[in-house]
Amino acid sequence: MAVYPATIMARFVKPLALLAALVLAGCAMDPTSPIRPTGPDGLMAWPDLLERPRPQPTATIPYGDDPLQVVDLWLPEGEGPHPVAIMVHGGCWQSEIADRTIMNWIAEDLRRRGIAVWNIDYRGVDRGGGYPNTFLDAAAAADALRTHAPRHRLDLRRIVATGHSAGGHLALWLAARPRLPADSPLRSANPLAIHAVVSLGGLPDLEEAARGPGSGCGTEVIARISGGRYAETSVPRLAPLGVPQILINGDRDRIIPVAYAEGYARPMRAAGDDVRVRMIARTGHVELIAPETAAWAAAAEEIVRALQIRHPGEGRDP
Repeated sequence: MAVYPATIMARFVKPLALLAALVLAGCAMDPTSPIRPTGPDGLMAWPDLLERPRPQPTATIPYGDDPLQVVDLWLPEGEGPHPVAIMVHGGCWQSEIADRTIMNWIAEDLRRRGIAVWNIDYRGVDRGGGYPNTFLDAAAAADALRTHAPRHRLDLRRIVATGHSAGGHLALWLAARPRLPADSPLRSANPLAIHAVVSLGGLPDLEEAARGPGSGCGTEVIARISGGRYAETSVPRLAPLGVPQILINGDRDRIIPVAYAEGYARPMRAAGDDVRVRMIARTGHVELIAPETAAWAAAAEEIVRALQIRHPGEGRDP
């Protein structure tokens, strides 16, 4: 993981070299122990999360030839079949800002709860991504779950997608794939079925995010990720998704405007979708993926609830 652009670096992340040194120095700490927030107004800053020990996945599985075309599998104890959370990291769709490992702490928390995590990476707009490649990567990573489910006893009838920030957009988009236009190069014949989505401080509406003043990601990156093809990339254009969508947001988020959540929910509800917004008090952007916070407790509650339901269509237990 490298750094955010200078305009938001102070609010978002620290340089890689310093981060790596501090993580190694803190190896004796408990990765889930609460840390006193050091950010403005008593909120968490990125070092409060990233300077603690980083849990490690069970396995790393490639789904393509690029080093970023990989998935980390977090496998819980027991024989299974295990329900699955497909996890998508944020970082303004830019690989130099963040990669999948920023999600390791909440992935470990879900694993301890008996949930397998399929934590995907993808090429950002700065690493050969953008339209269409970032979307093709996310789709291929999700569909690869079918190939590996039998070996790892993963239950394809219980799948929730969850993503943080820009990853919240991609998690929702994965659920929207059956709604893609017939002539879209992003469309595939048999996309993996997503049964619910939990977005963590997401940017679900690309058209809204493209309007000034935009979000902490800025507006220029929206043109690169969407290619201007909002009918294929902006989730409200693909409504209704036909699956429950829960948006967890912080009321003090300085990266994602708080208005984005209800601004997305209203038209989706009007189209017939089940969309709920949970606005968490005294919460910024980092708290959404820190395992000891009220925000993550709300997200984990929603993920667990959604995974209690088995859905038809993906065959018998692996």
